[in-house]
Amino acid sequence: MENLVILDIGSNSVRMAINQIQNDGSYREIKRVKSDSRLSEGMGAKKTLKEEAMKRTIASLADFKDIYSQYSHVNVIGIATAAVRQAQNSDVFLSQVKQRIGIDVKVLSGDKEAYYDYVGVVNRLGIKNCLILDIGGASCELVAVKHGKNTNLISIPMGAVNLSERFHLADRVSGSNLFNAQFNIRKEFSKVGWLSQSKRQPLVLLGGANRTLARINRKRQNMVRIDAIHGYHLSYEQVNRTFLNMLRGNMKRRQQIPGLEADRADIIVGGLMPLVVLMDYLDTKKVYFSQSGVREGIITEYIEKHYK
Repeated sequence: MENLVILDIGSNSVRMAINQIQNDGSYREIKRVKSDSRLSEGMGAKKTLKEEAMKRTIASLADFKDIYSQYSHVNVIGIATAAVRQAQNSDVFLSQVKQRIGIDVKVLSGDKEAYYDYVGVVNRLGIKNCLILDIGGASCELVAVKHGKNTNLISIPMGAVNLSERFHLADRVSGSNLFNAQFNIRKEFSKVGWLSQSKRQPLVLLGGANRTLARINRKRQNMVRIDAIHGYHLSYEQVNRTFLNMLRGNMKRRQQIPGLEADRADIIVGGLMPLVVLMDYLDTKKVYFSQSGVREGIITEYIEKHYK
């Protein structure tokens, strides 16, 4: 038996999942923790990780280390995604993590991140034909799935944090900023030639903004467990109604929306905009939510390599 710890350093959040793996390869998650350290904040056009953002993220990792150090038979895998992948000073950050936390972090390519999303979804959700959309803080990943196999995948460098900063979507959203954001997102999607093959296919959603969308609607429907989103689904109309409600006020008003974490209110419009644009672009009628993504994909790969 071992306890596999996955430290996932994202652009907006850093997460830890501890999975207890038995000798036969079966496993269960025994601990999950998240901290919104917002590593990609203020990176700008120069793609530079800011000192304060790095300090916040490393402090969160140190807190996680205090937790997983209490367990026996621990193996730690550290991964980083878009913010570190895009940063011109990523070596500085990775060196500080190594010095403070004592781990070597693997920086995933965009394609590898998308692939792990695919593995996590198809092994847990059971949808054989779909388009997977993972919206992170600084990128979104798209994976076309046909008969359970990934046929195309791509990572696009736009996410909740960098879209919100670039198009001024944090507080009250003006019509011109909304139009500019939608126009540019649609332009990025139009560059992906194979995307049109997923017209009217269901979307499977991953990422913090999408999870928030699910929680808001589950709260509105008076569901007891608003975080139990795996397999939950919404229609095109429900998604757009929720998005339009967010546009009707400023950040302070959004902080009052039930199911929306207050510290996500400044990036939720930018975080949902790729989804809203994509649904119109592909004439999507329904979306499904998955709680399994990159981390579960890594666990699956690890077990296949070491236990089978």
